Amino acid sequence: MKKNLLLFACLLPGYLLPAQPFSTRLEGEAARQVMQKVADWQIANQPKVRHQPLGWENAALYIGMMDWAEIAGGEENPYYKFLRAIGERGGWQPAKRMYHADDICVSQVYIELYRKYQRPSMLWPTFARVQWVMANPPEDNMKMDYSTGTGWDKWSWCDALFMAPAVYVKLYRLTGEKRYMKFADKEFKQTYDYLYDKEEHLFFRDGDYFDRREQNGRKIFWGRGNGWVAAGLTEILKELPRGDRYRPFYERLFVELCGRLRELQQEDGYWRASLLDPGSYPSPETSSTGFILYALTYGVNQGILPRDQFLPAIQKGWEALVKAVEADGKLGYVQPVGADPRHVTREMTEVYGVGAFLMAGSEIYKINEL
Repeated sequence: MKKNLLLFACLLPGYLLPAQPFSTRLEGEAARQVMQKVADWQIANQPKVRHQPLGWENAALYIGMMDWAEIAGGEENPYYKFLRAIGERGGWQPAKRMYHADDICVSQVYIELYRKYQRPSMLWPTFARVQWVMANPPEDNMKMDYSTGTGWDKWSWCDALFMAPAVYVKLYRLTGEKRYMKFADKEFKQTYDYLYDKEEHLFFRDGDYFDRREQNGRKIFWGRGNGWVAAGLTEILKELPRGDRYRPFYERLFVELCGRLRELQQEDGYWRASLLDPGSYPSPETSSTGFILYALTYGVNQGILPRDQFLPAIQKGWEALVKAVEADGKLGYVQPVGADPRHVTREMTEVYGVGAFLMAGSEIYKINEL
């Protein structure tokens, strides 16, 4: 009898799926509510994070948290305090490796905090690091060798295009000194020439993937890797005003990459860990989805991408991201640290996935204001 009652209950409307805890509407207040829940969950659980405080994993979180802090409002909200505490505890230093793109990523947040608080001490270590690198440019080649550790001094893997270039471009915008932009432009274009597949309009993760193939025979193009590039281009375009002579290359690449990524979105709204072989990695992946959605929505908000063509993808992508958030604010389906497509489960979360979610949400929040 109990079994029959349970079967009957399962047939009732709405019983099979739990109530969606957050609205998926493209509307500012709805986005604000879920962003706050996600940000608060991450801050509460940050003591459990094992990554280095100034490493790239957390730096991506801080960039998204900075976007959220501006939306949350108030001169001294908890999110600004959280970010300032990170900088103060670390002495406003980048991470340790002088050339490694991952270790300068946190300086993007320092620059934004400087813009708010106007404290020169927030920038001194970043200036010192960047000026040393420009005075002693890396001599490494672009070929990465995992066995010897060579090839990491250049921006020789696609993730690096999110981590480092925006620091130099922000300093160019902040100071007006062209040397920062010249260095960033030279290094970025060297990576572009090396890793961008002009037939697929996608980036290889690094040179180790040029001749490797997925199970279906297609080239390996990592979802989060291309998400890193799309989000990195977004950060660059935010800094380069229209009319700046450096802007056209980055805007053309942004439009081309975003157009290709729109084509590769899956029906459920997510981008998969493998862009050209989603069948081999069928589970959702929210870090790639978040970074890509951030770029697409920024492009529409700024009139760079056609609204009528991209809005359906944005709607599906935001619905997918929000559905991956638990009622307590934990974001799931985040692929762990890696360099290639991996399988993901709903229980998996990571700080950079939260950063991507908050970046995407910051543009969703503005989408109907323009």
